[in-house]
Amino acid sequence: MEATLRALVDAVPTATLLFDADQQVRYANPAARVLARLCAPDKADRPLAVVGDWHPELLNSGALHLCSMHGSWSGEVILGVGRGQHKILLLHLSRVGADLFGMTVRDITQDSMRESELHARNAELEVAYAKLQGAQEQVMQSEKLASIGQLAAGVAHEINNPIGYVNSNLSTLQRYISQLFSAIQSYEAALAGGAGATEAESIRRKLDLDFLVGDVPQLLSESREGIDRVCKIVRDLKDFARKERSEDWIKADIHRGLDSTLNIIWNELKYKAQIVKTFGELPPVECLPSELNQVFMNVLMNAGQAIRDQGIITVTTSVAGERVRVDIGDDGEGIPPDVLPRVFDPFFTTKPVGSGTGLGLAISYGIVSKHHGTIEVSSTPGQGTLLRIELPIAQPR
Repeated sequence: MEATLRALVDAVPTATLLFDADQQVRYANPAARVLARLCAPDKADRPLAVVGDWHPELLNSGALHLCSMHGSWSGEVILGVGRGQHKILLLHLSRVGADLFGMTVRDITQDSMRESELHARNAELEVAYAKLQGAQEQVMQSEKLASIGQLAAGVAHEINNPIGYVNSNLSTLQRYISQLFSAIQSYEAALAGGAGATEAESIRRKLDLDFLVGDVPQLLSESREGIDRVCKIVRDLKDFARKERSEDWIKADIHRGLDSTLNIIWNELKYKAQIVKTFGELPPVECLPSELNQVFMNVLMNAGQAIRDQGIITVTTSVAGERVRVDIGDDGEGIPPDVLPRVFDPFFTTKPVGSGTGLGLAISYGIVSKHHGTIEVSSTPGQGTLLRIELPIAQPR
């Protein structure tokens, strides 16, 4: 049995030593003698009577003391082996008798170098990933601003209408105020001259004060509505254009985002599509609202462009378990089966040259994936398209 065990230890590639408390070597397998040449290549013919002959710093007294106390010890040592080189060794000590110790030594220099190289590669990848994220955010922001640029004329028209009648109302109010001031002056003159009720009534009829009393509040109310309309468009546009940082995750109302987006692009849709909204009861969703609004804009604009003359765009929301669902459909021309698998590919577009970047749905796919959601499209040529977005109510931790 002893001969069998010795043959087994001789065959293993790990250096193995057996020595006593004075570090006198009782046994060393062939792998240990190979290690000795590696530790001191210039002294290959030295005697290997004690552990220190392998290398003076191979085993320190502290490690041997800990092994004596606890029965075993493991650790790494770095040894200089001449010519500016070093070896990193993994040692394992075991107490195998009252005055006898076993030690295995494995050269992990190459493993350590590979680990260091992996750390360096990992650092390079992190830098590259950070640059890629920055580039992606720039592309998203550029696409968002490009969308706003395309909508600029429509948004200006939507703002111009209420501003137009507010301006008209202010001109009318200016005339009314002049009449009121004139009435006040006429009353003052009549009172100073001792005029009676008959002359006061004549002044009232001449300046049509009864009409002014009824029309002024209406003009003010219309003007207030127009200003509110402009403020809402500007606020929605500002929210949409805002550049968010990745940490700005908040609980947001999906319905408000949909209404806000529809408000911005309404001028693009109102002449060709009827919007049918079927909103369910949705809880607040943890998200980046500005980025989701960009998704809604891209999808709604595509739906409007798919309708040639007149049609219907449906916007439906619901809850599906721990996720919310937004379905946006149209009864437009639909998507051919050979094109459908490519709609989320970057730079793929079926629009004429200069009419689209091919990034809208690709960016939308990236944003929804960033939210740990899904976006799917189904279509029947000639009947329309349905795009379904599902988002988790709370982001995974």
